[in-house]
Amino acid sequence: MGSDEEDRLRLTRLTPQWAIVAVLALGGLCASFMFTLVVPIQSALPALLDAPREDTAWVVTATLLTAAVATPISGRLGDMYGKRRIVLVLLALLVLGSVIAALSTSIVGVIIGRALQGAVTGVVPLGIAILRDVLHQDHLGTAVALISATMGVGGAIGLPVSALITERADWHALFWVAAGLGAAVFALVLWIVPVSVLRYPGRFDYVGAAGLALGLTGILLAVSRGGEWGWASPATVACGLGGIAVLLVWGRYQLRTPEPLLDLRVAGRRPVLLTNIASIGMGFALFGSNILFPQMLELPIGSGAGFGLSLIGAALVVMPSGLIMMMISPAAGWLSRVFGPRLLFTLGALSVVSAYAFVLVLSHEVWHLVVANCLVGVGIGLSFAAMPMLIMRAVPVEETGASNGLNALFRSVGTSSAAAVLGGVLAAMSQPFEGVAVPTPAAFQLGFWIAGSAAVVALVLTFFIPRHPAPMRHASIPR
Repeated sequence: MGSDEEDRLRLTRLTPQWAIVAVLALGGLCASFMFTLVVPIQSALPALLDAPREDTAWVVTATLLTAAVATPISGRLGDMYGKRRIVLVLLALLVLGSVIAALSTSIVGVIIGRALQGAVTGVVPLGIAILRDVLHQDHLGTAVALISATMGVGGAIGLPVSALITERADWHALFWVAAGLGAAVFALVLWIVPVSVLRYPGRFDYVGAAGLALGLTGILLAVSRGGEWGWASPATVACGLGGIAVLLVWGRYQLRTPEPLLDLRVAGRRPVLLTNIASIGMGFALFGSNILFPQMLELPIGSGAGFGLSLIGAALVVMPSGLIMMMISPAAGWLSRVFGPRLLFTLGALSVVSAYAFVLVLSHEVWHLVVANCLVGVGIGLSFAAMPMLIMRAVPVEETGASNGLNALFRSVGTSSAAAVLGGVLAAMSQPFEGVAVPTPAAFQLGFWIAGSAAVVALVLTFFIPRHPAPMRHASIPR
């Protein structure tokens, strides 16, 4: 028996595997819930915080930035210092940020709290890496599918929960609930998840971490705030081009340093690179549905583009997609094991393409959006289950945390881009209605075309991902 297998058995001897999977899945739900936490109060933030709308936009942007920067860095830290330890640190940051925001009455405290909340996104790739360490490979596919699906499930289920809390209590209650949820998951991880004994010590690349953070911040600022600043404005151009320049220098440095933050030679392998690029398209398509469908459902009927549902009503229409993601994860794991994760990714992307094709033809009744959103749920459930399996079978075990963190980063780039691009489209193609500018039906149609095109790009890329990647040193995922 190899040392890796002995370590795995020692890790799980006293803890049921289903309990480990359940706790890590709860952590994933908690992480993804943070992205929809403030959706019910987003339009009211200027009045609640006595601040201009351009400043309150940072309540959302800060979370996206922290999530993008912290995810790959926390993955590397987990590989080096223990994955459970870093998961606990991220959950502690979530609790701290939630308490800060809950006690704040000014915009500064809320932005700081939301930024700290964003760090918890790293729990998902770290959870997947933990599963690779502790589960038998026969059960790995299903468990990974479940954890990966939580990235979509938490948002879909969390939206009606946030809406209900907002209607029944003061907005600060949202952050107290987040703090309590984070504390509960922290306790469960401490109790259930075994200590990580599979570590790969080395020198942490602080220069690489700083360069990655600076470059990503520049690009994501340009993407997320470009619509407000102006796409050709000096601030947008400086952030975008500056971020790209920093990342180019960072990449050169990573290739030369003996212990890089991310091994770009591994990240540049064809299956890893194509999976990550396709992840941008799927992240865009997922968040596109989260932006377009709820707005259509909530806009007044008289505007010509909406169905006049309440926030809770719209959230309940969107919620089934998250439930579908959770329900199909066992099937996704089985399909991945039998037919391979590449086919799973292809089927998932095809389902999302079908969803947008459907609403381009039929989007005149509420049930049309229900059908489309369910197709999105199937597609995201399958594709998000396939991505980490494609990554893990192509990288050595000591790169699992960092590589899954990088994949989560690419998904975040897709979601951030969707928020900026589609938000800009809806704002630019608006019409006055009862003194308020609302998107036109043509704006939603264009949004469907753009999000569907992103899914088509992801679908095409799946055909070029190798079915059987070349063996990697220490790789333990079956091919």
